[in-house]
Amino acid sequence: MTTNEIQIRPMTIEDYDEIFAMWQITTKRALSEADSRDNIAFYLDRNPGMSQVAVVNGKIVGTVLCGHDGRRGFIHHMAVLPEYRRHQIGMKLAGRGLEAIGNAGIAKTHIFCYTNNELGQSFWKAMGWEKRNDVYVFSCKN
Repeated sequence: MTTNEIQIRPMTIEDYDEIFAMWQITTKRALSEADSRDNIAFYLDRNPGMSQVAVVNGKIVGTVLCGHDGRRGFIHHMAVLPEYRRHQIGMKLAGRGLEAIGNAGIAKTHIFCYTNNELGQSFWKAMGWEKRNDVYVFSCKN
């Protein structure tokens, strides 16, 4: 595969079935009811053009959900199918998403990465991200 075969384009809700199936392989432990079709449609509408998919020969092989709350950017479900890794797809997805967040006037972006996701941590460190040790994430159901 050459980099010319990789198309990065904005994610649409029409991609949902294919991306959700991909997430079952790549990020299953991170999935929740927040990833329903309706919730993803709401997220994409709220953050137009920010989330991206990587397509090779008509098949979605990578995703990144990107958005912001008006103050900070966030990346979710950064994923590339295992057989398509090591072709800079993740870097291209993250770069395009970060560019969109920056174009919205957001100066800082966060990502949540599981403590046992060594591959993900290595990826983000290689991209120049810094791990923070001064905060914890707390969650609750509304």
